[in-house]
Amino acid sequence: MQQLGFIRNMLDVKVLILYVMTRVQTPITVQQLFELCYQDDTVSYFDVCEAVPQMVDSGHLAEASPDRYVIMEAGCKISDVMADTIAFPVAQRAKNAVERFNKDQRRSAHIRTDMKPRESGEAVVTMEFSDPTGVLMHLELTAPSIPQGHRLEKTFRERAESIYKNIISEFLKDQDDRF
Repeated sequence: MQQLGFIRNMLDVKVLILYVMTRVQTPITVQQLFELCYQDDTVSYFDVCEAVPQMVDSGHLAEASPDRYVIMEAGCKISDVMADTIAFPVAQRAKNAVERFNKDQRRSAHIRTDMKPRESGEAVVTMEFSDPTGVLMHLELTAPSIPQGHRLEKTFRERAESIYKNIISEFLKDQDDRF
């Protein structure tokens, strides 16, 4: 039976893992690593789970914090040498997936939410949107229930930029441009 896909053995899996790890900008979990490496139907979650501890033992990866991994210098060197062995379509899909992941990570670093339930069943939801210079918006709302508080958090995380833009637009509408 003919094997489909470009990843054929554990060495291919490890080279793909190193390729991905050289491009991520933050420590990542095995699940995130699998999602970024799953660019070929022949890569399984179990392959990644088997490869990561072996790569930690060999000094190519390190555990940065519980369940989060980073690439080591030895892994970078191997990736530089072996990156060309990854099939072009797999490498391109992995590169695109990592770029999206890095963008999402940078965005989520600027959005914070916190919810504190009250005894009355209400929830106080604190939401913050920032950029590299500091906090742009700090908003605290009381939700009538905990599920609605969770919904406020979720919506803010999904649309913080447009919420900020709408609030600024509302405050500045009908103002002259003298300032």
